[in-house]
Amino acid sequence: MNEKYNKFLERKFPRFYILYSTFIKGLQLLFLDGKEFIRIRKKMTEQGLKFYQLPYREMEKLRQFRRDIIKGIPILLISIPPFANYLVFVLMYFFPRQFLIQHFWTAQQQEEFMDVYHSIRAESYPEVLSGLQQAVPRLQDQHLKEKMLQLCTEVQHGSQPAVAELKNVSWAFSGPPLNLKHLKMHDMKALSRVLFLTPYLPMFFLRWRLENNTFELHHLDMALLKLGVNELSDKELKNACYVRGLNPTQLTAAECRVWINQWLQLSSRLKDSEISLLLFSLVLLSTNYFRSSRH
Repeated sequence: MNEKYNKFLERKFPRFYILYSTFIKGLQLLFLDGKEFIRIRKKMTEQGLKFYQLPYREMEKLRQFRRDIIKGIPILLISIPPFANYLVFVLMYFFPRQFLIQHFWTAQQQEEFMDVYHSIRAESYPEVLSGLQQAVPRLQDQHLKEKMLQLCTEVQHGSQPAVAELKNVSWAFSGPPLNLKHLKMHDMKALSRVLFLTPYLPMFFLRWRLENNTFELHHLDMALLKLGVNELSDKELKNACYVRGLNPTQLTAAECRVWINQWLQLSSRLKDSEISLLLFSLVLLSTNYFRSSRH
């Protein structure tokens, strides 16, 4: 009966059928991800594991599912009452990006919305660079100050910094004014937008959440290094780049692989006290990569 109904919808109402089938598949995928989330959490409890002790894919599953659920709670609540799922179809049709999570997007929408969200966060990249440049004069070491100003100028003029260049200035981020504990409010707001986090929170909460997200990213890097970049599928590879500030939609898998390896070279050599450099590298390493990779 269900098969006949699906064929009837597909034949008579093709556009509605796309929405309907995407919604059903989305629920199935969400249910499977939920089961996997519970399995991983149970494993952590039974084996006494911390987040950073998990394999890369399990770590990434927990990170992404938490974000999906936070965004998806309203739509899940709406779909609970009888026949209310028709309202979900309306929202899917008119506001898919704003109301729905990735499980309910078509393949075309996933790529399209990836571009849209990156464009939104990329609006904050110049602000991050400007804030970094304004903070540099407050560094105590004159030689380090010169290196940092040169780095900011190069990026603002379209150059892609080398990993070695970033590592050479990493100790600038171990204390004021660039350490996470010393960032100013406007810098934390801009960096929050880069991480797709709301900037409209009290200062202490912004700082705490930025620190948590940065160390979470660092733990992911260490797990990915252990797994090996070559083990990632093309989809996983592009997602890994996207999470770290780079828009991969116009890049080949090979270009993504080169970039993520560069990122891991930097991340794996940072001390905990220098971790804010990883946060700024979301902008420093991604702003000009598309341009430089084409030359």
